[in-house]
Amino acid sequence: MNENQKPMVECQMMVRKPIAEVFQAFIDPKITTKFWFTKSSGKLEESKTILWEWEMYNVSTKVFVKDIVENKRISTEWGDPATSVDYEFTALTDDTTYVVIKNYGFHQTGNDLIQVINDNTGGFTTVLDGLKAYLEFGIELNLVGDKFPQIKQK
Repeated sequence: MNENQKPMVECQMMVRKPIAEVFQAFIDPKITTKFWFTKSSGKLEESKTILWEWEMYNVSTKVFVKDIVENKRISTEWGDPATSVDYEFTALTDDTTYVVIKNYGFHQTGNDLIQVINDNTGGFTTVLDGLKAYLEFGIELNLVGDKFPQIKQK
């Protein structure tokens, strides 16, 4: 399998907000906690490791920030086993931003790979849906918290 054939999850969404506002929604946990995780050890900063928590599921992960290009890209590595997750931002107009999340570097094979790709596609789509609702309409849909009610810890 060559470089271009490696499995990748890619999810995308247009958000009707300026690029700087959408970019900050992923950098600043005061905003991100409104649509994704519930707690963070800090803002995303290049070469730093941040802890993200989903308290309702009693789950956390360390996120290493590989690279940040202001209003363009955030490159991270997280999970166990670790995979790369890139967030790409493109201004379509002064008031609309196209966000693409790419997740790659999977270690699984066969059915395990199919399952992780399916789970991550659904997860990142949910994140983008929540981002759009929060930034455009100020609504906290609690999508991540409601995704698996059968395993809620709190």
